[in-house]
Amino acid sequence: MPTDAPTPSRVRASDGLRQVALEQFSTIGFAASSLQHIADQAGYSKSSVLYHYSSKEALLEAAIGPAVDALEELLDDFVASGRSVEARAEFIQRFVDFLLGNRLAVHTFVNQGQSLRGTPVIERANTAIRGLADSICEADAPLSEQMRFGVALAGAAYTLVAGATFLEEGRRAEAEDADVRAALISVLSELLIPAEGRPTR
Repeated sequence: MPTDAPTPSRVRASDGLRQVALEQFSTIGFAASSLQHIADQAGYSKSSVLYHYSSKEALLEAAIGPAVDALEELLDDFVASGRSVEARAEFIQRFVDFLLGNRLAVHTFVNQGQSLRGTPVIERANTAIRGLADSICEADAPLSEQMRFGVALAGAAYTLVAGATFLEEGRRAEAEDADVRAALISVLSELLIPAEGRPTR
């Protein structure tokens, strides 16, 4: 239940540091980010960062862990649904909502998943992504089907974070989340649902 009661400053600092770290990790990369730079951007000292998070890896876990939890839940629900065409269509809608709600985290683990291999939270994300690919594609699916999934996921993540930079300035401003959601559902449906199962417009 929402409340207007003041949040303890320690919690606010923790949340603020996590958000700044997420922005840094997704834009300049985990390797290029430093605790000092994150502290500076958030308006805290480095010792304050270390008070809340013991290391940059702990901050990465805090920043993207909730999104990985949500992705794992989404995968579990999809697998449990039987993976029918109808279930796939529902999955795509939920997946788009997940992408919209976790843009920076998704961008971080999709685009830096290989360079951060061995980091526990990234390994969880990579396992979930592989699980999604295996669930979307049949066991004997050709390479083109597997690549279609990869293009769909990476393309959606890039487009959301890049702010559709390939669009003209005026059109970018017009792209509201509802429009982006509808467009992503349409594109991902074309990529991930077999032609005979796609809803007609």
